[in-house]
Amino acid sequence: MIEYRNVRVALLGGGTVGAQVARLLLEHKEEFASRVGASLELTGIAVRNLDAPRSADLPKELFTTDAESLILGADIVIEVMGGLEPARSYILQAINSGADVVTANKALLATHGTELFEAAERVGAQLYFEAAVAGAIPIIRPLRESLAGDRVKRIMGIVNGTTNYILDKMDTEGSSFEDALAIATELGYAEADPTADIDAFDAAQKASILASLAFHTTIPLEKVHREGIREVTGKTVELAKKAGYVVKLLAICERLTNPETGEEAVSARVYPALISREHPLASVHKANNAVFVEAEAAGSLMFYGAGAGGPETASAVLGDLVSAARRHIIGGPGLGASTNANLPVLPISAITTRYHVTLSVFDRPGVLASVADVFGQHGVSVELVEQGTFGSEAVSGEAAPTATLVIGTHAALESDLAATVSALAQLDAVSSVVSVLRVEGA
Repeated sequence: MIEYRNVRVALLGGGTVGAQVARLLLEHKEEFASRVGASLELTGIAVRNLDAPRSADLPKELFTTDAESLILGADIVIEVMGGLEPARSYILQAINSGADVVTANKALLATHGTELFEAAERVGAQLYFEAAVAGAIPIIRPLRESLAGDRVKRIMGIVNGTTNYILDKMDTEGSSFEDALAIATELGYAEADPTADIDAFDAAQKASILASLAFHTTIPLEKVHREGIREVTGKTVELAKKAGYVVKLLAICERLTNPETGEEAVSARVYPALISREHPLASVHKANNAVFVEAEAAGSLMFYGAGAGGPETASAVLGDLVSAARRHIIGGPGLGASTNANLPVLPISAITTRYHVTLSVFDRPGVLASVADVFGQHGVSVELVEQGTFGSEAVSGEAAPTATLVIGTHAALESDLAATVSALAQLDAVSSVVSVLRVEGA
C-alpha cells in the first residue's frame, strides 16, 4: 500500500454545500489521495450550531465552533459558510497563516476580492473560487487560465438558477410570476426571502467576478448595472413569445468603445432581456445555468450545466481542492489576480442596444404618428411596429378603447432609448408603458 503524506483540510460551513463537500471527501478519500499524491485529511468542520440538521451523515467529532483553531492547523481552508463576515476575516486569517483557500462565496469576492487577492499575493498563497459563479459549470478556470492568452470580447450568461426557473415556467407553461416563484420556493430553488435572486443581486455579484477575470480589470460591484425580474409579467412573456423571443435574466460583460473618448472600456450589467429562440441560451431550461463567451481567437464558447445544488457545487469546490493540494505538494507561487489592464467601466447610459417597447395606446387617429415622432425626436430608429389586441380603459368616466403597440428599435445609445421611453410615458396618446425590454444576442 502506498504511503502518502497528509494535507490538512479545514472546512468552514456545514450547510448544503459544506456537508456534501465533507461527505464526498470522506467517501472518496483513497481516490483523492491517488489523484493528488497526498492524503487529504479533513481535520474538522466549523459551524455556528453543532446541533443543526445536515444533508449528509457525518462523524459528529468533526464538528466544532472553534473556527480559528481549525484554520491555524490547516494547509488548505475551504470556505462555504457564505456572507461577508466572519468569512472575510477567516479567509484573511487562513491566507496570513500560509494556507491556500478554496471559496464558493461570490458576495465576498465581488465585495472584497481585491483585498483578498492582494493578501494572497503578498504571502504567495492561492485563492481558488470555481464554485463562486456557476455551481458545477467550469467557467472560472477557463477564463483565468485557458483563455488568458486570448482576448475575450463578450460574456453573456444565465448565472442564476432561481430566476431562470421562474422565467422558464412563465414561458413554457404560462405561469404567472407569483405562481412560478411559489413553486420555485416550494422546490427549494428560491429562499424564503428571494430578494437576492429576483432583484438580481446574486447575478450582479457573479457578473462582477466574470468581468474582472475576462477583462483583467477590477470591476467594483457598485459599477455593475442591476435590474431584477419583478416587473416581468405573464403578458410580457406572452408578447415576447409571439415575437420569437424568450425572456432571460442575463449577465452581460463586454468590451466597448467609450462614445465620448473613443477609448476602450468595459461594461458589466444584469437585466431581463429578450433573446432569440434560435440563440443557444434560449434553450437553457429550469434551474440550469449557461455562460456564452465570445473570444477573438477561440470564437464562441458555451458552458452549460447545473448552477447550484449541494453535490453540484461541491464538485467545483473539490476540483479546486485537488488543484490546491497538488500545488501544496509541488510548491511554487500562487496564481495572482490579473487586473493590470485597468480599463474604465462605463455606465449603462453609454452602451448601445436595441429595445422592444410595449405600449397601451388609445385608439384614435394620429396615435402612430405621435409615437413615431417621439422616437424621431430622440434619434432612435424604429425597426418594426406591431399592433396587438384591443381593450378598454376608463378615461373621464367613460371606457375608451385601447390597443397594444409593440415597437422594436434599431441599435441606439441607451441614454437616447431611456429618454424616448420617458417621453412616451408622458404622451397623451399613451395609456401606459406596458414593458420595456432590451434585445440581446442578435
